Amino acid sequence: MNAPQTPREWIAAGKKAYAAGDYAAAAEAYAGAAEALREGGQDLDAAEMENNRAVSLLQINRAEGAREAVRGTAEIFAAAGDLKRQAIALANTAAAEEGLGEKERALELYRRSADLLAELGEDQLRAEVMKSISSLQLRDRDALGALFSMRRGLAEVENPTLVQRLLKRLLELPAKFLPR
Repeated sequence: MNAPQTPREWIAAGKKAYAAGDYAAAAEAYAGAAEALREGGQDLDAAEMENNRAVSLLQINRAEGAREAVRGTAEIFAAAGDLKRQAIALANTAAAEEGLGEKERALELYRRSADLLAELGEDQLRAEVMKSISSLQLRDRDALGALFSMRRGLAEVENPTLVQRLLKRLLELPAKFLPR
C-alpha cells in the first residue's frame, strides 16, 4: 500500500491502525493527518487529529507525547466556540497529565471538562469524565471523594445504561450509612 497523501487517507489509515490495536501506527497516521489539515488551513480538524493522536499515544503509555499532541487544542476549540470538542480536549489533556503523575493538574482539567459537559447537557460524556475523576481519587486513596464524584457523574444521566443504573443503586448504599 502506498503512503497516505491526503488528509482523508491519513485519517483512514489512523482509524484502521487504531481498530487493529496498532496504536503507534495510528498516532503516526493522525500526526500526518493533522499536518496535512494544517497545511490546508483546517485548524479545527487538525486539532481533532491531534486529540486522536494523543488518545493513541496514551494507549501505549506515551503520556509525554500525548501531552505534546493535545497541547493548545482546547484553546483552538474554545476560540471556535466548539465547547464539546473543547471539553473532550480538556479530558484528553487531563489523561496525559494523569499519565505523567500530575494528579492535581489532571483533576483540575477533568473538572473543567465535566463542568463544560454539564453545561452542554452531555450526560454520557460527563459521566465518563466523572468516572475518570473517581478512578484517580480512588488511586489517591480518597474513597469518599471517589464515591461522591461517581454519584455526581451518574446523577444527571437522563437515560442511563443498565450498568449505570446498577452502579447508581450500589453507590446509594454507602450514603445510607453515613450520618446526616
